[in-house]
Amino acid sequence: MTNLRIFGLFCGLVSLIFTFRYYRRDRWNRTNFLLLFSFTIFLILVNINPNILNSLRDLLSFEKMQYGRIIALLILSDLFLLFYTFYIRANLDSSHEQFDLLIRKLSASSISDVEIESLRSKAIIIVMPAYNEEENLKTLLPKIPSEIRGLSVGVLVLDDGSTDETVNVVKSMNFVCIQNIIHRGQGAANRLGYDILLSLNTQICVTMDADNQHRPEDLETLISAILDKNYDLVIGSRMIGATEKNSPLRLAGVVIFSWIISRITGIKLTDCSSGYKAMNRKWLKTIKLREDQFQATEVIISTAKGGLSIGEVPITMAVRIHGKSKKGPDLTYGLHFARVLFKTWIKK
Repeated sequence: MTNLRIFGLFCGLVSLIFTFRYYRRDRWNRTNFLLLFSFTIFLILVNINPNILNSLRDLLSFEKMQYGRIIALLILSDLFLLFYTFYIRANLDSSHEQFDLLIRKLSASSISDVEIESLRSKAIIIVMPAYNEEENLKTLLPKIPSEIRGLSVGVLVLDDGSTDETVNVVKSMNFVCIQNIIHRGQGAANRLGYDILLSLNTQICVTMDADNQHRPEDLETLISAILDKNYDLVIGSRMIGATEKNSPLRLAGVVIFSWIISRITGIKLTDCSSGYKAMNRKWLKTIKLREDQFQATEVIISTAKGGLSIGEVPITMAVRIHGKSKKGPDLTYGLHFARVLFKTWIKK
């Protein structure tokens, strides 16, 4: 027996002992145990009798190669690792979904009956995620109109684990604020808002950033497109409107990704990354979202896949006055945006 086989046999025996010692009592998991146990037994058998690999070697036409059995074993090992990686990822996705539901339930339970009733009477509710935006909210919230086209307007601020005085600022101005117990991202905060709105009689939901870049003056334009043109989702576009200042690289990214999404969905769009949107109740009841961050592209593609209508209206994107953008560097933002785009596109 060669030194390599002796080493492999030793590793297999150690792995076998570890498998039985690790998966006992509270750590027992039948699927993980069977996978690791099967791999360990196979490793031991291969090192005791390498000839069992001959069939695999011949199947791959490696019988004439000097290290044909080793190459066949490496290929088999890679396939096992690939399968196990997908298995672990599936478990992580399931755990993330359950964690998301738990956090949303816990956060939603913090809203009082008085706050619920104050929102129940509003036909339009602005869902506003906020993370350390106390200074911007002091300027923005007083500008929100109480009525648009005869419909009452309410505001639901979703504090995403802020470490500043965001919550106190919102409540001191008599607006409703729900706290996410940990910082999770704009998409996760929005989902919490949608949960609340589905339990109410909300006719129209508007998502609006808390950084003062989305102007309250454009609210009526978004709402009117829902009321007059019967769109299920309306996107506020700076590309057909105006932007006071923006990175040339980011604007180029918006153009490119908007072109890609337009080809994917068959709907002509100009501003795929806008967070300034209006949705009707049908949209709230139909669309289910998963992304914690970079959710703009998920919203558009999921809406198109759901057979709902999408429109765009011009808005003006203002300059942030206080604080820094939470989106990160342009290149990093673009890579994450592309990841979510592809992930949402291939999703059923």
